[in-house]
Amino acid sequence: MLQLAFVLIGPQAFRSRWFVIVIAGGILALLVVLLPTLDLFAGLLGPAQVALGLLFVAHGLLALPALAEGGFSSRRLLDLAKAGGFLLLGALLLVPSLWSPLALALLFGAAFILDGLTRAATAILVRFAGWTIAVGCGLLEIVFAVVIVAGWPLPRTEAIPLGVGLLLGLSAWLMIQLGLMLRTLEDEAAILNLPIFAGRGWYEHAPVLIGEDPPMAPDQPPLTVHIWTPIGSADKPERLLLIDRYIAAVDADGEVSTGHSALEVAPDVYISHYPSIDLKASAGAAVLHSGAHNNMTGSFQPSYAAECADWCEADAHVVIRHYSPRRLRAFWIGYRQDSTYNLTARNCSTVVAAALDAALESVLACRRPWLGLLKLLLNPDLWAAAWVRSHAISGTWTPGLVLDYARALSRVVDQRDMSWGERLRGFLSRAPRSGKAVSL
Repeated sequence: MLQLAFVLIGPQAFRSRWFVIVIAGGILALLVVLLPTLDLFAGLLGPAQVALGLLFVAHGLLALPALAEGGFSSRRLLDLAKAGGFLLLGALLLVPSLWSPLALALLFGAAFILDGLTRAATAILVRFAGWTIAVGCGLLEIVFAVVIVAGWPLPRTEAIPLGVGLLLGLSAWLMIQLGLMLRTLEDEAAILNLPIFAGRGWYEHAPVLIGEDPPMAPDQPPLTVHIWTPIGSADKPERLLLIDRYIAAVDADGEVSTGHSALEVAPDVYISHYPSIDLKASAGAAVLHSGAHNNMTGSFQPSYAAECADWCEADAHVVIRHYSPRRLRAFWIGYRQDSTYNLTARNCSTVVAAALDAALESVLACRRPWLGLLKLLLNPDLWAAAWVRSHAISGTWTPGLVLDYARALSRVVDQRDMSWGERLRGFLSRAPRSGKAVSL
């Protein structure tokens, strides 16, 4: 989450004050060490629990307006489950009488086990550089879940504060790393050029630009992300809940569709990366390995109209109006010099996600960057985007993940001036209506 927040605000405001980030990280690390010994967790856990509960409830309420605008679909069922989950977690945190330590331990334990299994299994399938570390982190999540549920060797009342402490410790280490790297970042380089973003090689073409970005023109064309979800691009697919949304769908003839991602800015930018040959399901799991032995020649599609004529219309679109055309074009010029395609390391979705990050760098730059950073870290939509991003890094980007990522980022950068009251009034005004779904 910190990484994404710094990308959106940009390095300009923090480069000369890199030492502040390092000092803040050191203070946070010291606090993590001292809290248990000074027995301060009891005093801090209550306010933190209330704050988290309010944020979860707010996030669940903000997800409800879109559900009132259309009929039933798999996407709406998933959105309803997400909204209900946020509301349930918020209620459990805000009203202690609704839960017991065992109930809360089971809830958090199930979440950690599911997340750990997903990360470990995906890393084993994809086998990207450093995949063993990702598997180890997934297994640690599972072990931590067992400790929480079993209440041994730590009581359940201490296991959750320990988890919070570990999370804060990781954040402190990230801040120290980021601050030290910003110290040596050249003025022309994007923050995405830092080694902390280089683990998967998705930002090799992060732009290096001379001079400052010009202010955004009020009439600049919007950036549009086009998504062909697996279920939306398959012909009469068999339903596989969640799998056909995020991974692949199988049609009545047994053909597999993994979907597709593309990004467009009229009239001259169209980012769409295709493999030179169709990948069949019969190829087996080995084709998912991200090693160079699975590299192949790819091609770049000329336009959205050409793709629709050759295949079908995308079934989801996300429009973003606040972005940097200059940074996007610089990224695309670099990327398209190499057409190499890899199903899990360099595919249609990895390039769209990386292009989004490049285009949105510094888009939230402001006069008071530290206050802007704090407000951004309290934005639930940033949490959602960071969560999607972390899962993509643990495996790979898919059209379903790019769709969720783009939607969350569009709310962060295009609705940043909307107050909580305005969001609530918008919900109340739309709730009674019914009609067609509106693409975000």
